[in-house]
Amino acid sequence: MSLQGKTIAILIAPRGTEEPEFVQPKKAVEDAGATVVVVGLQPGEAQAVNHDLDPGSKFSVDKAIGEVSAADFDGLVIPGGSVGADKLRGDDKVVSFVHDFFAQEKPVGVICHGPWVLVEAGVVKGRTLTSYPTVSTDIRNAGGIWVDEEVVTDKGLVTSRNPTDLPAFCAKIVEEFAEGRHAAQARSA
Repeated sequence: MSLQGKTIAILIAPRGTEEPEFVQPKKAVEDAGATVVVVGLQPGEAQAVNHDLDPGSKFSVDKAIGEVSAADFDGLVIPGGSVGADKLRGDDKVVSFVHDFFAQEKPVGVICHGPWVLVEAGVVKGRTLTSYPTVSTDIRNAGGIWVDEEVVTDKGLVTSRNPTDLPAFCAKIVEEFAEGRHAAQARSA
């Protein structure tokens, strides 16, 4: 499947985004031909983590959250990492940015603790999704239906549980980004 001509945003939080959940989806989307823009809380670099606690590699931030709009992109990836997801959901600009992808019917891929950002954006009600198990109560409390599956797709939203699920997650986000807009996506925003 080709993503030639598509531009995909991927979020990164300083000292908190889980490295494999950032690196592998980014590579999968780039390998399919898309341009990937790394969006961070501030310009410069952001250091990823491994297993939430161990320092990982540093990655360049292409655009700060205040410089972008969902209208600039064809899709969005939200990696996990409990610290990173918590930092992302605590930023009003990130929450608004994520909400706008749903309002604009654009596909979104989210893994691990990343659904915390969806809960904060108010876009999980009535949707079926998965996440790291400790996020399940938050999803249910926000009106979502949580299931324990490797990868779940619901009207353009792709979710997975943890780094073990990355092969299935990466394949499915490429597929959804290739399909493009989903009219049903906006109904939950």
